[in-house]
Amino acid sequence: MALLVAVNGWDTGPWVARLKARFPDRDIRSWPDAVGDPANIRYALAWKAPAEALNACANLEVVFSLGAGVDHLLGQKNLPQVPIVRVVDPDLTARMSEWIALQVLLHHRQHLAYAAQQREKVWRELTQPSARDLRVGILGLGVLGADAADVLKRLGFNVAGWSRSKKALSGIDCYAGDAEFDAFLARTDVLVNLLPLTAETRGLVNRSVLERLARDGVLGGPVFINAGRGGSHVEADLVVALRDGTLKAASLDVFETEPLAADSPLWDCENAILTPHVAADSDPEAISDYVSEQIRRFEADGTLENRVDPARGY
Repeated sequence: MALLVAVNGWDTGPWVARLKARFPDRDIRSWPDAVGDPANIRYALAWKAPAEALNACANLEVVFSLGAGVDHLLGQKNLPQVPIVRVVDPDLTARMSEWIALQVLLHHRQHLAYAAQQREKVWRELTQPSARDLRVGILGLGVLGADAADVLKRLGFNVAGWSRSKKALSGIDCYAGDAEFDAFLARTDVLVNLLPLTAETRGLVNRSVLERLARDGVLGGPVFINAGRGGSHVEADLVVALRDGTLKAASLDVFETEPLAADSPLWDCENAILTPHVAADSDPEAISDYVSEQIRRFEADGTLENRVDPARGY
């Protein structure tokens, strides 16, 4: 039973090598140059591969998404009707929490202001608020959101979270549903998005949402951090908000279109920190372990962990 590595924009070599080490008796193939007979492929490890890469595999049994999100798969037409498994890996989770904590700390400790002073050779101490007085709000309390909330709480920040359905996390104020969304925004100085991209979350963070964030916070204005999906925010609204003061600053790792176009006005927003979708890189070693264990379990008893519900989009 062959395994196919079907990724776009990554070097497949590390993935193929690690899977061969774990499955020495199996045929490990890579798209697009070494697919072979697609009828022999039972498992696919996919990331942003075109629809035809999977559609050709008539006997496919399971698709593993090689990133935290699955919108790159669910958005495809004629996707094979087989289980889709999302990656839930401690290494990926830790990387995401590192990036979120870094960005919150950069804004909390006024890095942009100090960097501007350095460029101008200005020596001036800025009044520094305490972490307990900074209200962080996390959109999405799944595995990634819950871990980021815990890390920020342990750093001393006042953390709350919002999700579609009610969650209970120790030390975290949990809001849920449309009825509690405005109250969540009104208490939030730093809004962190870790929601999956679904029909309900596409374009969620727009001008209206940004205007409802707290205006009385210790930073002098709200901050938006997005490491979830670029489709969850409206980029044109972010640019205007960064320019007119609706947002004090932003940290963005994901964008509506990637790579970010050279003529995007975001590049020129000095109050924005931009990174090229690197907040939580997928580690071939850790994820190969995860996938191989899932395959062995599936072949032993037919079970899969972290199976995606296509109706919910995650």
